[in-house]
Amino acid sequence: MDIQIPGLIDWKQADESRRADALRRPPIPAGDFQTVVADIISRVCEKGDEALREFAEKYDGVSLGALEVSAAEWAQAESAVEPTVLQAMDDAIERISAFHLAGKPGPLSMETAPGMRCEARYLPIDPVGLYVPGGSAPLISTVIMLAVPARIAGCREIVLCTPPDKQGRVSPSILAAASRCGVKRVFKAGGAQAIAAMGLGTESIPACAKLFGPGNAWVTEAKQQIAALPGGAARDMPAGPSEVLVIADQHADATAVCWDLLSQAEHGPDSQAIVISESRPMLDDIGRLLVDMAARLPRAAILAESLQFLRRIQVESVREALEISNRYAPEHLILNCLDADKAADGVTAAGSVFIGPWTPESLGDYCSGTNHVLPTYGYARAYSGLSVNDFLRRMTLQRASLAGLRNVGPCAATLAQAEGLDAHRMAVDYRLSNNGDG
Repeated sequence: MDIQIPGLIDWKQADESRRADALRRPPIPAGDFQTVVADIISRVCEKGDEALREFAEKYDGVSLGALEVSAAEWAQAESAVEPTVLQAMDDAIERISAFHLAGKPGPLSMETAPGMRCEARYLPIDPVGLYVPGGSAPLISTVIMLAVPARIAGCREIVLCTPPDKQGRVSPSILAAASRCGVKRVFKAGGAQAIAAMGLGTESIPACAKLFGPGNAWVTEAKQQIAALPGGAARDMPAGPSEVLVIADQHADATAVCWDLLSQAEHGPDSQAIVISESRPMLDDIGRLLVDMAARLPRAAILAESLQFLRRIQVESVREALEISNRYAPEHLILNCLDADKAADGVTAAGSVFIGPWTPESLGDYCSGTNHVLPTYGYARAYSGLSVNDFLRRMTLQRASLAGLRNVGPCAATLAQAEGLDAHRMAVDYRLSNNGDG
């Protein structure tokens, strides 16, 4: 496999145009795919399950009968998965559950003035739709990352869609993970059509209030279009192609850095890996090692495409590297440098940060306890990684006694009058005047 990577970039010598180009993401597919996605959504809306079967034949190359995974398929799943894999699932679920449970928000109740009490309550969103992409590998980890916070949030109805294989089956490991996370309904549907089905509902698939999960540009576009429809399902975040940025100083192990870069680049041809270092020898070693290591991997063909977007950037200091990283706002940021904890204090925009030489991004992808569904494409400046909060609605309540109305009402009446909203003012003044205050 002939794998080539771009040349090294000297940040000090690069002008602003060259710097902007260095941090440019792989392009989003051009053409009329937005129109195609809109057509898919329209057809699912009109034809329901029939459209899903047609798309399964067209895109997945399989003829489907029932779309929902049967009881027999559920029963067979556990025995088809290696015990070591099942144990790893259990270990991951335990740690991820512990971290997400600790982050679950609790109710709030306080008196903002004598006789004026305000509350906040958190309620689960129902139903929720989880999307697990297909491809060459069953994404067990994505099932866990989506379903665990949904379960902890208290969501009563969790719907999961994932593409079927060529035999019309869902991977047993996907089903085993779903079962362990409390998911009881899994459907054989992938791509934009699965998003449309969960967002709008079909004969088989319930309409969901909010959709979650990563996917390609088609899936992301479908989530966006569904969310824009009247009554359409809300979406979690913009989550597209995977990306990693590694800050490595002269003390880093170049081979370890290469594995971190390759672990994200192997996701797909539009994934991006960036390494920044003040050490030219380190960057040269990485460039030399990376090509050989990539060529020996089973996903070398994918890496040959994604490594076209590799960036090796030489800087003068870790501080400068952090400035570049914050500008890029990576999905994953690895700090493989001395005093990595101090460096982490300088991070202002990243989906998830991996600190020190012993923290590969793989831990976060699978089992450290955090969530691997993260904002990409620079959205880490404004979005957070998936958490229990995303599966909850925050509802506020307020209760005033007569004393509370007397304390707070004049403020409301004054502001209402200033805005020219007389009915608002009268709703307060009437009550006060009828209780001896007028």
